[in-house]
Amino acid sequence: MGFFAPLFLAGVLAVGLPVYLHLLQQHKIDPQKFPSLQFFERRTETSVRQRRLKYRLLFALRALILILLALLFANPFIKRHFAGSNTPEYILFLIDNSYSMNANNALERAKQDAIAEVNRMPSGATAQVLSFAGSSQLLTQPAIDKAELVAAIQSIQPGSGRSSLTEVARSVKAISDARKIPITTHVFSDFQRTSMPSSFAELSLPEDASLILHPLATQASPNYFVETVIAPSVVSDPKKVRLTATIGGNETPSGPQNVQLLFNGKNIQSKQVTLPENGRATVEFSGFDLSYGWNRGEVRLESQDTLPGDNTFRFAMERADPRRVLLIHEAGRPRSATYVRTALEAAAENLFALDAMSAAQAANADPSKYAFVILSDVSSLPQGLEASLQRYINNGGGVLVALGASAASRGSVPLTNLKITNTLYASRSAERFFSPAGMDQAHPSVARANRWDGVRFYQAIAVDAGNAAVAGRLNDGTPLLLDVRSGDGRVLVFTSTLDNLANDFPLSPSFVPFVEQTARYLAQVETRPATVIADSFVELRSADSQDKSPIEVLDPKGQRVLDLQESTVARNVRVTSEGYYEIGRQNGRRELVAVNADRAESALSPVEKETLDLWAKTGDSAEKGGVAEAGEKPFSLWWYLAVLLLLTVLLESFVASRHLEPENA
Repeated sequence: MGFFAPLFLAGVLAVGLPVYLHLLQQHKIDPQKFPSLQFFERRTETSVRQRRLKYRLLFALRALILILLALLFANPFIKRHFAGSNTPEYILFLIDNSYSMNANNALERAKQDAIAEVNRMPSGATAQVLSFAGSSQLLTQPAIDKAELVAAIQSIQPGSGRSSLTEVARSVKAISDARKIPITTHVFSDFQRTSMPSSFAELSLPEDASLILHPLATQASPNYFVETVIAPSVVSDPKKVRLTATIGGNETPSGPQNVQLLFNGKNIQSKQVTLPENGRATVEFSGFDLSYGWNRGEVRLESQDTLPGDNTFRFAMERADPRRVLLIHEAGRPRSATYVRTALEAAAENLFALDAMSAAQAANADPSKYAFVILSDVSSLPQGLEASLQRYINNGGGVLVALGASAASRGSVPLTNLKITNTLYASRSAERFFSPAGMDQAHPSVARANRWDGVRFYQAIAVDAGNAAVAGRLNDGTPLLLDVRSGDGRVLVFTSTLDNLANDFPLSPSFVPFVEQTARYLAQVETRPATVIADSFVELRSADSQDKSPIEVLDPKGQRVLDLQESTVARNVRVTSEGYYEIGRQNGRRELVAVNADRAESALSPVEKETLDLWAKTGDSAEKGGVAEAGEKPFSLWWYLAVLLLLTVLLESFVASRHLEPENA
C-alpha cells in the first residue's frame, strides 16, 4: 500500500487533542471551607484516580476520527493488476475515406497500414472496422476473424465527403457506451486541418479509451483546384449569361494557369488566369451557345498535381424557351405592361416572356397555357374569362392582382372574397406619402427585394385581409401585399398599381427582384442551384406535397438510388458521389444535379504533430503516448475511508450524547 499525499500523515499528531480533553483537563479541585488545618499531618499524595481516562470508548472514537482524517487526505492506494493494449478487450479500426484521401494514394496506404495492424492483433481479440468522412459507417460486426476484418478494409472505396475528426470521437463514445469495456482505437487518416472541430473539447474520448493515430501526411502537398463556379441553372438565351469561376491554390507558387469551359464533354472556351502564390483568382466566360435541355457543364483546370479530381468543377445548366406570362390590363392603359416586361427581361435568367392584352382582348384566352397571370387594375372581366381564371387557380395556377382606382370600383378583389374598404391618397410633396413597413422577409416575393427601402406610395387600396396572409404593410398599417390560397393555386394581391402613377415602385431597384421572385413563386418554378456539395440532400418533394407518384433518381454510375417504395414517399435524397445525378418525374420532367466535393478537402495541410499528440493522450494512454502496457495500476481507497469516517462520526455523536448528558437536578 502507498499514499498519493503522504505529508498529510502528519495530521496523526492531532490525536493528542482527545488526550488533553479526556485526561489533563479533568483534574479540577473545588476549594472547601474548613475552620483549621492544625490537626492535619503534612503529606505529599499522588491522585492516581484523577489521572485515569474517563469514557474510554468516546476517547477511542475521537482519536479514530482524527486518524481517519489524516489518512483520507494522504489518499492511500493499493495496486491492482490490469491488462494492457497487448491483450486488448476491444479494438476499433477507423479508416478515413474522405475526398482528400485520393491525394498521394493515401487511401491505399491507409488500408495497407490497417491490414498490418490487424495481423498484429493478439489472438482472441475482438475488433470492428469503420470508414469515416462526414459520418462513419460500420463495415463489420464485432469479429475475431482477421480474414473478415481484412476483407472489410479492402472493400473501402474513395469517397467524396468532407472529413470530420469529430466523427471519430463520436463513434468511439457510442461504441464505448454500448460495450462498457476499454477500447483501443486505431485511426488512419491524413488529418487535415480543415477536419478539426472549432473546439478541441469535441475530440474528447472516454476515460477507458486508448487512441493510436496513424498519420499519412507530415507536410502540406501543393494543390491547385477550381474552388467554385457561379452560373444560373436555367437560361433561355445563353449568349447573355456570364459564368464566373474561382481558381485557387494551396501551398502553390504564383504563375499562369489555363482554364477550360466544357459543355457535354466539348471544349467551348479556354482562358488563362494568373494565380498569386497560395491565393485565388477569378475567370469569366460568356457568349457561348447551348443545346436545348440539360447540359453537363465543367470548368477544368489544366494542371497536374497531387489531387487531380478537384481540378474539375461540375455544374448543370438547362436551356429552355421563356415561359409565357399573361398580363391583362384596363383598355387604353398598357403602361404597367411596359414596366413588368422590362423587369422580366432584366432578370438574369430571363425565364419569362410577357403577353399583354386588354380584358376584352383576353376574353377567349386560355390561362392554362401561361405560367401565371397578372390582372393589372382591371375594373371588370368577361364572365367566361373570370370563370376560366377561377378554374385555373383551383387547378394550381397563380395570379397576381394589382389594385388601382379602376379595380377599387368593384368593391372586392377579383378572384377572391377579400373586400375593398377604402381608397387612400397622399400628396407627392413634403414627404406626404406612404412607405412600406413590416415587410415579411420570409415571403418569396420580398426576400430579395431589400424590404423596398425608399419606395413611395401615393395611392393604395385598403383591403380587409380576412384570412389572407399579409406579406407587407404600409407605414399606416394598410396591407400592401396579401397572399391568398385558393384550391391548389394562389393569388397574390398588391394593393397599388404596377405603373408609376400611384407610386414610384417601378423606378426602384426593388422592382426587378420583386417581379422576378413573384414570377417564380406564382409559376412554382423551383430551380435548383447549378451545383451542390457531396453528402448534402436534394429536395424531391416539398414538405406539404401530397404527390405519391414515383420519382426515379440515378447516381453518376446510372444506378437507382431509391427503391420503388422509397421513390413514392422520399422528400429528399442524399447525394454522396461527385458527378451528375438524374431525377425523373412521372410527368416526364427530368432534372440534372451536379455534385462536387467540398473544396475544404482541397487544402491538404495536416494538423500539427503537437495537436495530434495532445489528442492521443486524452484517453487512458496519457503516460504511453497512446499505448498502455500490462502491469499494476494504483487503486485509491479514498471512498472507503470516507464511508468509515462518516460512520465513526455518527457513532461518536451517539456515545457522546449518552455519556455527557447533564445530570438531573
